[in-house]
Amino acid sequence: MRAARQQSIVGRLRARGSASTEELAGLCGVSIATVRRDLIELERLGALRRVHGGAVTHGVADADAVRGFAEVAATDAAEKTAVARRAAGLVADGDCVVLDIGTTTMLLARELRGRPVTVVTASLAVLDVLRGDEAVELILLGGVVRRTYHSLVGSLTEDALRQVHGTTVFLGASGVRSDGTVLDTTAVEVPVKRALLGAADTSVLLVDAHKLPGTGSLRVCDAGAVDVLLTNEGADAATLAACRAAGTEVVLA
Repeated sequence: MRAARQQSIVGRLRARGSASTEELAGLCGVSIATVRRDLIELERLGALRRVHGGAVTHGVADADAVRGFAEVAATDAAEKTAVARRAAGLVADGDCVVLDIGTTTMLLARELRGRPVTVVTASLAVLDVLRGDEAVELILLGGVVRRTYHSLVGSLTEDALRQVHGTTVFLGASGVRSDGTVLDTTAVEVPVKRALLGAADTSVLLVDAHKLPGTGSLRVCDAGAVDVLLTNEGADAATLAACRAAGTEVVLA
């Protein structure tokens, strides 16, 4: 039965290029947990590449090109919202916060509405959330528009980040490896994330529990490069222990 199920998973990916865990669970008539175990095994065998919320074939260079922003935002929404609300509690009135692109930072922007803070971002989703809020001073970084993920990227974005310095930078990632290495799936976003690490006094990584341990084809930084990791209660204990051992403070939502 397992072999037939995994064959169905691989067949769906070959046909469509990508699929969410929910879609594959429905296809196979099993739980999401079972599908996740299958994906881990199939990735180990080289049959696919896992991404947050599902999997893609190896021919897909940019997972966000097939899993758009709205679909990613709907995945693990309750966990992301809890992380965003806890993150808002780390922000004081008058702070200058730098927000990475991504769905969790968009939710954090919602939590900051109406507060006297400065927000610096390359996220068009954050712009949409805060554009009409007169309490927030909003600074939009320049760059090339990446429509699939509502972001600005490229050398203009990286150069602009060198001109700003905030109180706290909030970053996202596609996953954190069991040794604490921070990962992402999109080549054009990684240089921006690395530039973000130096753009504030304190760096906070926002990742819901499903991303620990997580996947990604590209290394953003090593364990300990971020000051704080903020995730949900129940996140993988071994991964959290590795982050703490590297000097990263762990905060649970």
